[in-house]
Amino acid sequence: MTIPADALERFKPQPYDEVRKLVQDGDLFLCQGHDPFSRLIRWSTKSPWSHIAIAFRIDSLDEVIVIESVQNIGVRAVALSEFCSKDSTGASPYPGKILLARHNAYGGGPEDPKVRKMARFAFNHLGNKFAPQEITKIGLRIAAARLMGARHTPHMLLPDDEFICSEFVAAAFDAAKVKIPWDGLGFIAPSDFAIDPDMEAIAQVDVSKPPHPDRSEKRSAKKKAAVKQ
Repeated sequence: MTIPADALERFKPQPYDEVRKLVQDGDLFLCQGHDPFSRLIRWSTKSPWSHIAIAFRIDSLDEVIVIESVQNIGVRAVALSEFCSKDSTGASPYPGKILLARHNAYGGGPEDPKVRKMARFAFNHLGNKFAPQEITKIGLRIAAARLMGARHTPHMLLPDDEFICSEFVAAAFDAAKVKIPWDGLGFIAPSDFAIDPDMEAIAQVDVSKPPHPDRSEKRSAKKKAAVKQ
């Protein structure tokens, strides 16, 4: 199966708590964001997807952790509740849409050798930082793919340890010997995961009702107070 372009219309939003119960080790979250960098990725791939992240369960702590690579921060781990409540800039509720997806190469739980290899790669790269010139290089890599149809990325634009989200997830998959097919056009994108025949959509998170509503309420209250002043 692939994830259809209209998956966000087909899968009606479900409450956070219900989606959280469905998450398995190695599951992915596909996102449709609206910030400038997200719009750049969506524009370059002509798809609804701008971001992708990997999820792992830590049952001993009753936590679901999401590992992602984000602009201006790099590779980080956040609780699923945080991931579904706001974006990497702190905007809350999450300004977009989030879909839980699964690749059929995984499914054996934390003891699955593929899951363990992917998790090891993801956790070992936590803290990889972006420098301003690396952000520029990523932007040029994306633009080269769309504007110039660059089948082969110039060597000076190839990633070292700076990744856009999908390159990071693809590298984690590669560590587990799982290849994501893509067109070789400049960079692997979230949309390449979506059209993989081994991917399936599981559920859409209702981001309009974040698991941390108090933060949204506080933010709203501050805005109202600022207007009154």
